[in-house]
Amino acid sequence: MDHEKVNILLVDDQPAKLLAYEVILKDLGENLVIASSGREALEVLLKTEIAVILVDVCMPELDGFELAAMIREHPRFQKTAMIFISAIQVSDIDRLRGYEMGAVDYVPVPVVPEVLRAKIKVFAELYRKTRELERLNHELEDRVRARTAELESSTAKLRESEQRRSMAIAAGKMGSWDWDWISGDWMWDEGQYRIFGVSAESFEVNPANVQALLHPDDVDQLRKAIAEFNKGTRSYETEFRIVRPDGEVRWCVGTAAATVDESGRVVRVSGVTVDITERKRAEERQNLLAREVDHRAKNALALAQSIVRLTRADEVKAYVNAVEGRINALARVHTILSLSSWQGAELSRLIEEELAPYSLGGQIRLAGSEVQLLPATAQTLALALHELFTNSAKYGALSTRSGRLAIDWRVEDEVLTLRWEESGGPLVTTPKSRGFGTRSLLASVESQLGGQAQFDWRAEGLVCRLEVPLTRKTATAALGKFDTATSAELQRASG
Repeated sequence: MDHEKVNILLVDDQPAKLLAYEVILKDLGENLVIASSGREALEVLLKTEIAVILVDVCMPELDGFELAAMIREHPRFQKTAMIFISAIQVSDIDRLRGYEMGAVDYVPVPVVPEVLRAKIKVFAELYRKTRELERLNHELEDRVRARTAELESSTAKLRESEQRRSMAIAAGKMGSWDWDWISGDWMWDEGQYRIFGVSAESFEVNPANVQALLHPDDVDQLRKAIAEFNKGTRSYETEFRIVRPDGEVRWCVGTAAATVDESGRVVRVSGVTVDITERKRAEERQNLLAREVDHRAKNALALAQSIVRLTRADEVKAYVNAVEGRINALARVHTILSLSSWQGAELSRLIEEELAPYSLGGQIRLAGSEVQLLPATAQTLALALHELFTNSAKYGALSTRSGRLAIDWRVEDEVLTLRWEESGGPLVTTPKSRGFGTRSLLASVESQLGGQAQFDWRAEGLVCRLEVPLTRKTATAALGKFDTATSAELQRASG
């Protein structure tokens, strides 16, 4: 569904970096506004409604901290989301200073495109939803004022108001109430009882009982709201939480309007309560998703950095090909896992992705049942299979048309056994030393997954046997190792 575009302000004194940010963020479909200095950014802000500001910390004349302080001084921009980009190592003191200046997040350089897009998308969506809520609140205020006027004018208008209120109740998310300021009598409609999780038959509406259903942390702000009516305030709006009798916490937004007599004294307060719990939960899910994206991206980057650092080759071209191959293998399994929302991946799918460039003329035979792998296991096996295919294409059965490769697997007692058998290729001799690919395969399968890797260098072709535990307990432990110790394992494998 199309949504209204919001404006994202990109502030940096370097045109190349601004261009890079535009390329990264263009897929979001938002309006990207460019400013090459802090002063230019201030001019844009005064003329344009901005949802998110992406600003470089280090700029001449007016740096990111100073710009943030000036922006926060203006009432219009006190809640505008600002994300700092820093190309230098940011200390805790710098981060604290940035947050005091109004930053909501930091993005280090080099920028990870997926992470930057995810962060910007979250704040853009939050801005959009906030504007939608503001529009809804204005509509609610208008309806409350209209209903109050009808109550004072005639019984006929009261019926009309009741009919409209019944339509709101039917939606299941809204309730209304009236409070006689003079007598202290309360009136709740059906929607109000439903929101608070009580029934009209068993719940008496009075200040003490209502306060008992309010979240303890929100009682004071509602008391202050009531006091404001005594000071001349005629309408009030706030978000608050309630605790239902069954213990469930619900988020609400309340709008109230006062009715006064000829002398200006408050005689009645009417209000509307809207249950916004689902919106709040959606915001929490978005925040969680942003953190999960950040976590996955950091893990993938750490592994890619290890691959680049530890790959060895005698020639630049060979080095580039080796690095590209390993990173592409990681990217392929990442795509498969993303399609399953990181629930897992089928072993056969991993094998098919890796053999695609080599499956010519029926050289490769596969046999095995469907096996679902958890994310950590899938990532490790994908890299192991990539090394086997790469070595076979260079030196083994897949380096000649007469070569044959058979891959079969089975699962017994929660242990996956995969057999790789080559034949018909060049004459095989046992290598005097193991290359990085073989050593990293051994390290990943044995150290990260708690399995075993065995190599039989037969003259007619290599036979490799991999045994990997598939129990969730073992796989979960392996995931922790994969996230925190991948670089160390590969370092040991590189010798």
